[in-house]
Amino acid sequence: MAAIALLAAAVAGLILGHGRLRPVTVMLAAVAVGLLTGVIQPLAVAESLRPLVEPLAFLTVAVPLAILLDRIGFFDAAAERVAAHRRLRPSLWVFAAVVTTIFNLDTSIVLLTPLYIRIARRHGLDPLTTAYQPVLLASLASSLLPVSNLTNLIVASSTGADVGDFILRLGPGSVVAVTVGWWMFRRRALAGRSPVVITARVDTRALRIGIPIVIFLVVGFTFGAVIGVPAWVVAAMALVVVIPVAGGIPWRSIPVDAIAVAAGLALLATAVARVVPLEGLLSSAGPGGAVSALAAGVIGTGLVNNLPALLVGLDFVTPNTLWPFLAGLNFGPVLWIHGSLAGLLWLDIVRGHGFDVSPLDYARVGFAVGFPALLAAGAVVVTTGLFV
Repeated sequence: MAAIALLAAAVAGLILGHGRLRPVTVMLAAVAVGLLTGVIQPLAVAESLRPLVEPLAFLTVAVPLAILLDRIGFFDAAAERVAAHRRLRPSLWVFAAVVTTIFNLDTSIVLLTPLYIRIARRHGLDPLTTAYQPVLLASLASSLLPVSNLTNLIVASSTGADVGDFILRLGPGSVVAVTVGWWMFRRRALAGRSPVVITARVDTRALRIGIPIVIFLVVGFTFGAVIGVPAWVVAAMALVVVIPVAGGIPWRSIPVDAIAVAAGLALLATAVARVVPLEGLLSSAGPGGAVSALAAGVIGTGLVNNLPALLVGLDFVTPNTLWPFLAGLNFGPVLWIHGSLAGLLWLDIVRGHGFDVSPLDYARVGFAVGFPALLAAGAVVVTTGLFV
């Protein structure tokens, strides 16, 4: 029970202390208490962190890569090209889904949230409503590729699942989640003003540099695993190419805090996994077992956050329940802001832009837009598992 209480306290500290305490401070304190009380066993630290090595290596490289692409103007230029389209709102929705899929949900939040606020103000849209697009899609569009979500990378690293497995098992559900999410978001967005289409100058040089790099990333992420090249190596190769063009490495953009929080959650989750038997919930056979696993993933994101929920449940899943469980963990944070680290990051950004958004405000939007998408996508994932 001490392990469960400590994990719950750490997650509560991340949520309640948000805006007052740095998340890394909360996590370091929780890990220190765990080591002092014996909840975290020092000899088990290396084993607990092993599943995170490649995923965190990717995060370490991918965020600076995206920041450098942003520095040369690629995301601004691509967004301006999208914004010139008469169907501005759906174009921005698709653009955020693509960026989330290729560059990872955390990177998408950092880059697109302030960019979408600027675009909204320029085109006469409600800035806060538009800013919700990246964070909603951080959940709805982060299941298609292993690189799209830290949870995906952990599953790929732990089970050997490759790009084909993700596309086959979660691809149809992801498409449904993004599509249904748009229908629900559209009803909310159209309540505001109609966009004013403004033709702005597009930096074609930035597009000429950025588009080949994005194509290289897509190809590398898709086929790299076949020849034994990890995703972080593909991202590192792209980073080496961009550094001379962008003028140096943005050392401050390396997500040290996010890495430390993820590592701390892994240590606490491993301690919980030793004392919480989940075989009955995550090991059942048939469609009923798949539905239970999906629900467990969604509930886990609400109780503790998707990362520790994954690490607690990963030892108990079976081939029948792995993909529904992961779908619940990825889609579930659309309902509550603390369900993923990306949600807490988004909250920081929008508050920094002067919007007084509370977790309850987000939950209202999340349930209105995301709950129907979650139900539809979950049904597709469970059904897909019957035929694969």
